[in-house]
This record gives sequence, C-alpha cells and structure tokens, in this order.
Amino acid sequence: MNKGELVDLIKYPIITDKATRLLESNQYSFATAKKSTKPEIKLAIEYLFDVKVTSVNTYNSPKKTRRIGKFLGSKPRYKRAIVTLAEGNSINLFSDN
Repeated sequence: MNKGELVDLIKYPIITDKATRLLESNQYSFATAKKSTKPEIKLAIEYLFDVKVTSVNTYNSPKKTRRIGKFLGSKPRYKRAIVTLAEGNSINLFSDN
C-alpha cells in the first residue's frame, strides 16, 4: 500500500462516553473504511501518528433504520477500529488551544 491509501483508511476519531473511558487504558477508537483490514489499520495508525500499535479490534456497525416523514431509509454504516497502543505511546486527540 502506498502512503496515500493509508491516509484514506482512517476517517475520523470516535469520541463517545465509552471511547473516552478506553483512553485510560491507552485504547483509541477510529471510524475506518469498510473494506480495511486489521494489518492495514495498524500500518495506517503507525504511519499517521508515529506510535507503536500492539493490537487492533474491529467491528462493523449494525444497520439502523431512520424515518424522515414518510420516507424510510438507513443510517450510514462504518467500521469501527479500537486500537491499543504500546506502553508510553499516546495520541493527542484534543488540541490544547
């Protein structure tokens, strides 16, 4: 994979109550491309943030329906990756400005 493809795998960090609790155990949550694999996600995180990744856990979000008026559709689905970093590594998700 080239570097451009690695950058496109990671969409955005996920900031929820559970994700902020996981920060205490050095685990970070990211929304990734649907077709990405665990080794590709590991390479992308190590390249983007210059950290050492010890494990990657992924799951696909369930399909949820949404109604707007009389129209019935579904919410967009994504793959979530929970990345565990090695001891002493961290990612600064919140800017200090």
